[in-house]
Amino acid sequence: MRIAVTMGEPSGIGPDLCVMAAQQAWQQVLVVYGCTATLTARAKQLNLPLELLPPADQPAPAGSLYVIDCPVSEPVVAGQLNPANAKSVINQLSQACDACLDDECQALVTAPAHKGVINDAGYTFSGHTEFFQERCGVERVVMMLACPGLRVALVTTHLPLRDIADAITEQRLTQVATILHQDLQQSFGISAPKILVCGLNPHAGEGGYLGREEIEVIDPTLRKLCEQGMDFSQSLPADTLFTPKYLDNCDAVLAMYHDQGLPVLKHKGFGQAVNITLGLPIIRTSVDHGTALDLAGCGNIDSGSFVAAVQQAQEMATVRKLNA
Repeated sequence: MRIAVTMGEPSGIGPDLCVMAAQQAWQQVLVVYGCTATLTARAKQLNLPLELLPPADQPAPAGSLYVIDCPVSEPVVAGQLNPANAKSVINQLSQACDACLDDECQALVTAPAHKGVINDAGYTFSGHTEFFQERCGVERVVMMLACPGLRVALVTTHLPLRDIADAITEQRLTQVATILHQDLQQSFGISAPKILVCGLNPHAGEGGYLGREEIEVIDPTLRKLCEQGMDFSQSLPADTLFTPKYLDNCDAVLAMYHDQGLPVLKHKGFGQAVNITLGLPIIRTSVDHGTALDLAGCGNIDSGSFVAAVQQAQEMATVRKLNA
């Protein structure tokens, strides 16, 4: 199996993760889309051996990486953002995505990118999830993070808090819930997924006294989905849903917004968690952390989430192939 890996923000820890990955022999064929000059310089800074090779059909030997060069425009300084190099990141993502769409690679793993510097360079970029949605030409995608013992998917992702209630419509909730249900079947091999759903408001609206979104939108939509044979709970208070009593008997949680579900998951599994984009025609996973500019080039980072992302990508691609 061939897995594409994007290097991510050149001045962040993405190059470090790639160089560290090269130090071990993988069962998968990893192909890094990134800047060869940056990878070479970062390996020297980390005092680690690195040989860069053109892609081949067998896994690269320890100490080497298969690389598709996406050169930066200006020399990279670890920890210092430079908008001039944002184009390299966009090229990484575009080429790696297209390789998966063309089945040259069977999955894609992304190292962290920096949204701010990409936007400073003049690109409209709200995140990997939205980028791949547009690149793959699909109407809706779903962000889900997973760690051992917990999966959390999101109805809304990168929206200001004041816009979230208006964004939770019957159409959006139906699309997100359906994608989540189908991907748990097709990419995770769960034949009858059981999914718990967070309410939007405190206490899931307290019968309408703390908000009516649950009564007017969320619960009626969930009932319609259940009538179609899917297994969704009605909206539950998020502060009690994330307890063993509930989580021990579900396959995933559907949260209404980014900071409702992800803090819980990251507290439970940070360093082992994986960011997954559902609803794409390709498999895409990512690390659960950001660019960590302050750690770039220092040699003191944890690559556990990267390793988990590669393993998760392989497992999903294998299950999806079996279900094709």
